[in-house]
Amino acid sequence: MKKIIFLISCLFITLLMTAQNRTQPKPGPSPTVNIGKPKSFELPNGLKVLVVENHKLPRVSFTLTLDNMPYVEGAKKGVSNLTSSMIGNGTTKITKEAFNEEIDFLGADISFYNSGASGSGLSKYAGRILELLADGALHPNFTQADFEKEKSKLLESLKADEKSVPAVARRVENILGFGPAHPSGEYINETSINQVTLDDVIANYNTYFVPENAYLIIIGDIQLAKVKKQVEKLFGGWPKAAAPKIPFTEPTDVTQTQINFIDMPNAVQSEISVMNVTNLKMSDPDYFAAIVANQVVGGDFNSYLNMNLREKHGWTYGAGSSINASKYTSRFSTFAQVRNAVTDSAVVEVLKELKRIRTEKVAEDVLQNVKAGYVGRFVMQIEKPQTVASYALRLRTQNLPENFYENFIKNINAVTSDDVLRVAYTYFKTDQLRIVVTGKGSEVASKLAELNLPIFYFDKFGNPITEKKDAPTLPAGLTASAVISNYLNAIGGEKAARNVQTVISTATGLVQGFPVELTTKTSASHQQVREIKAMGMTMLKQVVNDKSTYVLQQGQKVPLSTTEIAALKAAAVPFEELDLLNKKTISLKGIEAFNETDCYVVQDGINSFYFACNSGLKLGESKSVETKEGTLTETTSFGDYKAVNGILFPHKTTLNIGMEIELTTTDIKLNAAIPASDFE
Repeated sequence: MKKIIFLISCLFITLLMTAQNRTQPKPGPSPTVNIGKPKSFELPNGLKVLVVENHKLPRVSFTLTLDNMPYVEGAKKGVSNLTSSMIGNGTTKITKEAFNEEIDFLGADISFYNSGASGSGLSKYAGRILELLADGALHPNFTQADFEKEKSKLLESLKADEKSVPAVARRVENILGFGPAHPSGEYINETSINQVTLDDVIANYNTYFVPENAYLIIIGDIQLAKVKKQVEKLFGGWPKAAAPKIPFTEPTDVTQTQINFIDMPNAVQSEISVMNVTNLKMSDPDYFAAIVANQVVGGDFNSYLNMNLREKHGWTYGAGSSINASKYTSRFSTFAQVRNAVTDSAVVEVLKELKRIRTEKVAEDVLQNVKAGYVGRFVMQIEKPQTVASYALRLRTQNLPENFYENFIKNINAVTSDDVLRVAYTYFKTDQLRIVVTGKGSEVASKLAELNLPIFYFDKFGNPITEKKDAPTLPAGLTASAVISNYLNAIGGEKAARNVQTVISTATGLVQGFPVELTTKTSASHQQVREIKAMGMTMLKQVVNDKSTYVLQQGQKVPLSTTEIAALKAAAVPFEELDLLNKKTISLKGIEAFNETDCYVVQDGINSFYFACNSGLKLGESKSVETKEGTLTETTSFGDYKAVNGILFPHKTTLNIGMEIELTTTDIKLNAAIPASDFE
């Protein structure tokens, strides 16, 4: 129900964190790579077919890719998303239910999207899998009912993204980095989705789902002669057509390095991305040196950025970088999530590491280890059919030589420290960087403004903000105790809250895709037990009683500091606000927007509580927890208040610890007897 911060934090770390002590293997001799050479043929309609026979396993995979030029959707941005989601909902010949049932019966995987389709399964079913893939791709069943359903799902996902700091950060990074008139810069919104009709989806499919730039890659236990006849039969009737090629505005870098700041009042961490345009192509002579340089600065676990921000300073779970090679526009970018308090320092350190890679030769042992790690991952990937398919496709679409991947390892190993220095200076433009920071303005913006870099402010949709609104002023005479008293009155009264001696609640939700159930039993005598189950198993258990406080994480006790124990005991009551009410250390900080609602901010040490100015209800709280990974600051949002025995309780709890975890309370019991043994 509330105050689940420490327990969920432990679960988050359990599910997400991998081993800390990673040792880089010593470089060995370069392996020999033999990638299956495809045999090819082309249909009269323009479909190119590449077949790689591999009879080691009785499996086959099909990948249909439409290599069309990106395009701007404009006022109806989202039509391609809806097209993607509607392809595969059955065909004009088979109902959606029958289609999906047969796929399951065959044990196959088939997916569809607006730029192609893919399928895989046992080779004895290869013929039928290809028939289903072709039927779904070429004869989609677009209905108004499915359109309305997919549109509603897309709109719901947009609503969820509006409060997600990472989602907003990615959107604005693309808007600013590419420009709103670029295919990678324009974004979906409610207005654009509501302008899309079923006819638009059908028109989008008919315009862009065409064979002129289509490639069908077939890999596995298959015979060329047999599959060629089937492909000709299934795809030969696909009408010949070419997708339009509409030019768009190419992005450019800023004229000087600058900070672009997006205020997200609910952010507990800042999203930092430093970027510039590169336009690197896989066919460029600098390609191999550029990807090695990227590995050194941010692509590897032992990279400059990760060793600095994570290992040295403990500011983040991970920091890195990427450099894309594309037929069209590409860019270099770094990424990191850091605590609000160290956002400005993290920006300084990122810039320092980018300067380092441009001005200092990488140490030879570091370079050799980075190359060995990259080669090792390359070798592992080529064992996968999907990888072989993507390589075969890139050879054709990127105009690469036929021996590109056979020579891949040799070209990586040929990169020298001089090469790294040269390409870093060329592609990592420290004098034209766009530093995009998405975070809590009240805690971050003023420190960023002191970095002696130009700083510009943008809203959540990349629109520049020229005037900053003055923060609302507090009513004269209002105190922190009065705000808390108003909250207690809003939920049903202080007397009613004090009459609650026990609370038993159950909540459900998802953590990284795993369904979880949280059961909480709390007594007014500062006793509490919380238990989180995932897939029927107890993952975490937190117990607070008059003798001890402990946390069990997968059956093992988690060491707790004195401050952690004190915090857990303070929160182990039905209403923590009753204790806060007369606490001398609380103060009224001011008025801030929390989830776009003006709230009074009550502070108790490093913890903040947000009470809506209009309703008095508590909408959230921000707390800090010291873990072995460092300080973890978390914001919990409360909503959907419902009455239980005359007292309002929040039934929606959203925990933000860099990702959002939403829990829905399904049951609350007040003043029910709790056996003393439950708290042991």
